[in-house]
Amino acid sequence: MPKMKPPKFRWLLYFIIVITYFCEMIITDTHTHLYSEQFNEDRNDVIQRALDADVSRFFIPAIDSTYLDSMLQLEKDFPENTFLMMGLHPTHVKENVEEELAFVKNWLDKRTFYGVGEIGIDLYWDKTFLKQQQYAFRQQIKWAKEKKLPIAIHCRDAFDEIFEILEEEKGADLFGIFHCFTGNLKQAKQAISYNMKLGIGGVVTFKNGKIDQFLNEIPLEHIVVETDAPYLAPTPFRGKRNETSYITKVVEKLADIYQISNEEVAKTTTQNSKDIFGI
Repeated sequence: MPKMKPPKFRWLLYFIIVITYFCEMIITDTHTHLYSEQFNEDRNDVIQRALDADVSRFFIPAIDSTYLDSMLQLEKDFPENTFLMMGLHPTHVKENVEEELAFVKNWLDKRTFYGVGEIGIDLYWDKTFLKQQQYAFRQQIKWAKEKKLPIAIHCRDAFDEIFEILEEEKGADLFGIFHCFTGNLKQAKQAISYNMKLGIGGVVTFKNGKIDQFLNEIPLEHIVVETDAPYLAPTPFRGKRNETSYITKVVEKLADIYQISNEEVAKTTTQNSKDIFGI
């Protein structure tokens, strides 16, 4: 009996499946605190909303030793989507800085992390521990270099202090993300000169955010997207708890700024995240 040829529509179906596969939009949230207490009541729902919105890669920055168990549980619950970082947040640098840094180093040596962060300097709330913050920032940069890992920089009211240290540490082995970038064009270009991508989040959607006024002068290849959830929710959710699914508002704003499609923004920024984190 001769073989029957498959109906023509079957080839069309195969074509649609292939095109759908390669055109699937993947959005990467490069900075989200999904382990935060603010998600304790509905964390699974929050993550499902993100997945439904095509946000399927979550990079998780550390704060201090008290949050590690929650981070590890998040990774256990969502192993295919969650990528952990390790570090000491500058606002949590206190008298026990040596103890906290020892904790960071111990865990960096113990298992795989995808970045060192979030680290940096924050002079908005308190300048009491500036020297300790500078010390912690330098030390964690050195560990990142040793491990060949990217850094995630937290900077608030401290561009000069951050750039001073980056200038000392600059080189091929220094790279990462300038998280929640809110500086001006000159500062953006300086951050990029240190092999940093600019982490763009909800601020770009604010009327007084200002970065939307010059961002089109920065090639999209230097940008990644983030939420910093549960903080800094984009418009129209400003003032409410932020969540990872809201990153679509950031993608939409960047698409408008660069006059390209949402899909192109998602594709380029996700590739940028892969270039940084190696995954």
